[in-house]
Amino acid sequence: MANPTFLDQLSATLLQHYGNNLNDVTIILPNKRARIFLIEALKRHLDATVFAPEIISIEDFIQEVAGIRSIDTIELLFEFYTIYTELTPKEKQQPFETFANWAKTLLQDFNEIDRYLLPPEHVFSYLKDIEDIKHWSLDLDSQTDMIKNYLEFWALLPKYYTTLYNHLKEKGTGHQGLIYKEAVANINHFSEAFQKKQLIFAGFNALNAAEEKIIQHLMASGQGSVYWDIDRTFLNDPYHDAGLFIRKFKRNWKQFNTHAFNWVSDAFSEPKNIQIIGTPKTVGQAKIAGEIVERIQQSGQSLDKTALVLGEENMLVPMLYSLPNTVGALNITMGYSSRNNPAQILVQKLFKMHTNALNRSQTSYTLYYREVLDVLNHPLVAPYLGASKLVDTINKNNITFFSLNKLFEIQGGHSKLFELLFNRWDVNTGNVLQRLSDTLVLLKSFLGNDNEQDKIAKAFLYSIFKVINKLINYYEQHPQMSNLAILQSVYKQVVDLAEVSFEGEPLSGLQLMGVLESRVLDFDNVIITSMNEGKFPAGKTQNSFIPYDVKRELNLPTYKEKDAIYSYHFYHLLMRAKNIYLLYNTESEGLDAGERSRFLTQLEIEKKPNHNLTSVIYNANLPKKAYEPMVVPKSGAVQQRLKEIATGKGFSPSALTGYIRNPMQFYYQRVLRIYEADEVEESIALNTLGTIIHGALEELYKPYIGVFLTLEHIAAMTTITNEVVMQQFVAEYKEGEIKKGRNLLAFEVAKRNVHNLLKQEKQALQADDTVKVIALEETYERWLEDDRLPYAVKIAGNIDRIEQRNNKIRIIDYKTGKVDKYNLVLKTWEGLTTEVKNEKIIQLLTYVFMYQPHASGMAIEAGIISFKNMKSGFMPFSFKEGSTTMDEVDDNLLEAYKTQLIVLINQILNAEVPFEEVITT
Repeated sequence: MANPTFLDQLSATLLQHYGNNLNDVTIILPNKRARIFLIEALKRHLDATVFAPEIISIEDFIQEVAGIRSIDTIELLFEFYTIYTELTPKEKQQPFETFANWAKTLLQDFNEIDRYLLPPEHVFSYLKDIEDIKHWSLDLDSQTDMIKNYLEFWALLPKYYTTLYNHLKEKGTGHQGLIYKEAVANINHFSEAFQKKQLIFAGFNALNAAEEKIIQHLMASGQGSVYWDIDRTFLNDPYHDAGLFIRKFKRNWKQFNTHAFNWVSDAFSEPKNIQIIGTPKTVGQAKIAGEIVERIQQSGQSLDKTALVLGEENMLVPMLYSLPNTVGALNITMGYSSRNNPAQILVQKLFKMHTNALNRSQTSYTLYYREVLDVLNHPLVAPYLGASKLVDTINKNNITFFSLNKLFEIQGGHSKLFELLFNRWDVNTGNVLQRLSDTLVLLKSFLGNDNEQDKIAKAFLYSIFKVINKLINYYEQHPQMSNLAILQSVYKQVVDLAEVSFEGEPLSGLQLMGVLESRVLDFDNVIITSMNEGKFPAGKTQNSFIPYDVKRELNLPTYKEKDAIYSYHFYHLLMRAKNIYLLYNTESEGLDAGERSRFLTQLEIEKKPNHNLTSVIYNANLPKKAYEPMVVPKSGAVQQRLKEIATGKGFSPSALTGYIRNPMQFYYQRVLRIYEADEVEESIALNTLGTIIHGALEELYKPYIGVFLTLEHIAAMTTITNEVVMQQFVAEYKEGEIKKGRNLLAFEVAKRNVHNLLKQEKQALQADDTVKVIALEETYERWLEDDRLPYAVKIAGNIDRIEQRNNKIRIIDYKTGKVDKYNLVLKTWEGLTTEVKNEKIIQLLTYVFMYQPHASGMAIEAGIISFKNMKSGFMPFSFKEGSTTMDEVDDNLLEAYKTQLIVLINQILNAEVPFEEVITT
């Protein structure tokens, strides 16, 4: 075989040494995943049926040697808390949620101490002495209670360690470090009892002290042999991190004086095409990786020998969406943390909704609409709940807070899922956990087995289901989880330890994996993403109570060794690959930014003669214009719809000004009849406030339509203003909260605006104005007939108020926002219907056009009352020509406006003039 993979080479060697007696050997690999690939490699080399050898991972082997099973990380945390509460004085005990913050780190340190076979008493004594010196323990008088408690904690560490160690050992379980330490203690007994011919350790790189001791012992007794997977380039270079560990083993292990050092490869120096590709952002990398996969397929290659390695796990979801549809089989083998797990997010939302409901009121169980909508619209829930009517009702009626009874009443016929999600949570946390478990099981039952998305959703659900069920098991043993607040805190702590495991067909299709999952495996095509410092390698992160200098002194691994492990994995991926694509983020700012990885620079500097290495930057294709305005031609159907509006409902003043503002908005709302979806207004919007004020004024003035107003009328209106405004609030804002917060301020603003208008009305009457209200919020319509139009067009709309004041007709438009007098002055007809600044003038003149036939020849003026500019009072439209200003709209003025109106309507109806979007900057 020209360039055999490591597993092919191992298979050939096994058959050469053991022939058909493969079941006489046990092969230990760095991980479980490599087992199936080794079996496949053995099958390729065999021409007869034989018993397969035993193939296990190093962790399973160490457990076998120690005779102790591995404990789950969540279970370990609870076991440690039990020990902590036994050893810590009651008055100094921390609640579980606080304890878990530092306990997870301490357990990692316990693990490291045991895996590297360090005497714990020495380590903890050393750490305590350091803390003593830091806090000037010699000066006992200056120690505060906090410092004393802190030092007492360090003094207790040996007790925590020893008691936990013995407790776990008695139960026959242990964390990884404990198992390794016990395996070392038990290796002689294991060695004597071992029946098979040979133990073969294959494909290892970094080993902890316990692993080194066990393997060396087995090699010395003739029961073990090791096959490394290292390239000469890395092994012979004393400064190359990829060979750091294996160089040390070759140099220090005396067993290699009598055993051959296998194997050293020259594969890395063979011809390779290496592309270093920089592109902005995570999504950019995902898109390019998808394109590379597509190119590999189009070149006729099978994806079976292609690995897509994600340098960071949060690339998984964008990556799945970026893969071409032609990718058939896909095998995802990587850990995915719970942070972005949709099932975990759903459980968090349920906790938030129910605990807040309990906290608001122990009796009425009040729900908050945002929290309810978060659950109703969750992607794992929404397709199976049938709650669209409920969502619409909440939005339309502005329901901000509501009871459970109200929720179930609106939903009507509710399913088992609806009841599991929304039924009141019990104060009994065991019942809550069971409800969550039942919810996850029910959601899983809705998912199929054929769809790839459903398979991934099942993996998400299962990982959280395991966490919830563990909490159910611990609930009986741990009375600390007695209320929802503590349960929620515990859940937050333990769910961080729950990784999602995906299942797939490992031998066919594209291999989508994390860095660690690539161990021992070789691929022809390798795509690696996130080649940035801090991602690949991970950088100088230190989550430990043991300081860096102490770790160096005690030979514990530091970030230096962590970088060397990353280096080995990176170069091992490249070793036998033919086509390599290395992607990194070019952005220097932002959450996922960072400079490009040192590994890329190292590749460029240490370039091999046979390596064809290119480096490119891919930027998104930027069009000459950032955004091309939408243009919609007026098809026959559109023209028909326009005629239907023009001769039916008619064009309103707001429709006409809307067209001037943005023809595309006119097209959406008037032609297509698409309006914004209803949403809950938690704070009253300006347009809603305007509607409330309009409604209140209509109610107040309605009893006095057709009569001349008196001061007594105004006094009567003033008396009931507050009540009427409140009624309008309730009618318009429906079930929204109006008695506190911003809405209370809005209510006060509405009252003040109405009172101010009545105050001005009173002053006008006192100044001998005669006022008779003719109409309020009434719709008027008038046909515009002219030879210049293709057909007669109806102009129709609602006018806020029409009155007879001092023998003139006055048309009034109320505006909640601010309007100044200069907004209503027209100096020239030219460009009237093309500029947005004229919209208020167009609105007022259109009102005059609609009302003119009803004016009985009386003079007409039209203007605006702006509630944010009440001091200006009624501001009339005026036409200014030279030094002459005209406030009344006479027939000549209206005829001139009619010409402008015809121009505007012709533009709307003209089939040759498309609807074109106006881009506002």
